[in-house]
Amino acid sequence: MQKVLARAGLGSRRKLEARIEAGDIRVDGRVAELGTTVREGSQVEMDGRRWRISTQPAEHRTLIYHKPEGEVTTRSDPEGRRTVFDRLPQPRQGRWIAVGRLDINTAGLLVLTTDGELANRMMHPAGQVDREYLCRIRGAVSEEQIEQLRHGVQLEDGPARFTDIVPGEVTGGHSWYTVALMEGRHREVRRLWEAVGAQVARLKRVRFGPVFLPARVKSGHYEELSADDHRILREDVGLSSASVELTAEAL
Repeated sequence: MQKVLARAGLGSRRKLEARIEAGDIRVDGRVAELGTTVREGSQVEMDGRRWRISTQPAEHRTLIYHKPEGEVTTRSDPEGRRTVFDRLPQPRQGRWIAVGRLDINTAGLLVLTTDGELANRMMHPAGQVDREYLCRIRGAVSEEQIEQLRHGVQLEDGPARFTDIVPGEVTGGHSWYTVALMEGRHREVRRLWEAVGAQVARLKRVRFGPVFLPARVKSGHYEELSADDHRILREDVGLSSASVELTAEAL
C-alpha cells in the first residue's frame, strides 16, 4: 500500500510506513497495518481526506548499455569499483533494473528497464529468451569439444549447453565463436568452455532476446529505446503491450 501512496505523491514510503504503524491510515474503513495491500476500488483515508485506488497506464523506460570490462552490475561496490549505474541517467520514476548481469570481465549488451514485470519475464527461464555472446578462445577448439557443448555438459549447478555455436575466424592463436544459450547462470558461458578444457580470453554479449547491441553504441555509452520498442519487447515475452499500475485519486 505504501508503494502505491508514495507513487501518488502522498509522502515517502518510509514516512508512510511510520503513519501506518501509528494507525493514521485506514483502508476500506479499517485501520491499516504494515503489509496491508490495496486493489482497484479500495478507498484510503488519511488526515481526514480520502482517495480511491485506480489503475493507470505505467510510463516505463528501457535502454541498452554497452558495458565495458571492469564495471560491476551492482548499485554499489564495497571495493569501490565503477558500477554500470554510474554512467546512467536517473529515471524520473522508479529505478533501473538490470536484465541479467554481466560479470566484471565480460563486456557488451546490458538491457536496463524501469519495468519490473518486463525484467522478470525476460530473465525467467520460462520466458525462453536466449542470449548471444562473442567468444575469443585461446588456441584451437576440436569438433569433439564443440559437440560436447552442443549436447550438454555437467556443471556444478546442473547440466548446461549452448543452443547454437557458430565458428568464426582464427587469428593470432585465438579462435572466435558466436554462441547462444537460454539461461543466465553465473559465469555460465565461461564455465561451459572450461568444462571441455577451453579457456575464454574475451567475452562480449551481443544480443539479449530480440535486442541487439548496435555498432553505434560505443563502450561506456547507452541508448534509450523508443516507447514502441518497449511495447514490442513486452509482447515478445508474452506480456500485454502496455503495463498498468495502481495509483491513488483524491475523492
